[in-house]
Amino acid sequence: MTDRERDFYTQHIRERLGDYRFKHSVNVSKEAVRLAKLYGCDEEKAELAGLLHDVMKDAGKKEQLDIIEKYGVKLNEVEQQAPKLWHAIAGAVYVKKVLRIRDKDIVNAVRYHTTARAGMTLLEKIVYIADYTSEERDYNGVEKMRKASNVSLEYAMEEALAFGIEARAEEHTAIHPDTFAAYNEIMLAKKEKKK
Repeated sequence: MTDRERDFYTQHIRERLGDYRFKHSVNVSKEAVRLAKLYGCDEEKAELAGLLHDVMKDAGKKEQLDIIEKYGVKLNEVEQQAPKLWHAIAGAVYVKKVLRIRDKDIVNAVRYHTTARAGMTLLEKIVYIADYTSEERDYNGVEKMRKASNVSLEYAMEEALAFGIEARAEEHTAIHPDTFAAYNEIMLAKKEKKK
């Protein structure tokens, strides 16, 4: 990514996001680059995907739904009842249709940074974990998550998915089927390695 492109995307999210969310996006971008170096992923793609992952987070629910509907994305039953997930779906559409980013890996990293999914690419996993471990995060358990991210990406995914599933269960809210699929895929692969 050139300095000019970096400046353009940074200014773009600066205009769309409040102070906290802007700082978070910059931090996720930095953490995604660190993880990309650690795990052999394209650093420029990690930087851009991290920067853009929450591009629609501060948009109102109506704006999020409008862009989702405008481009014909169908929400499943869980997504319809979970407005917290809309910004990722709308963000992927925005990145693809408004910013005209054609890299499917970047678009999917934005799309699945909240739910994860089975068959995630290296970049998708990096953005998912970077969102959990960015510098300003201070939730109970963040240090454990940061340590896991330095052990292995698979271990970090296992920890992050278990954390997210437990949090949704404690809230008595529906859990996205993609999250279960991602967790099951990792756990089954782990069991297979032990054979």
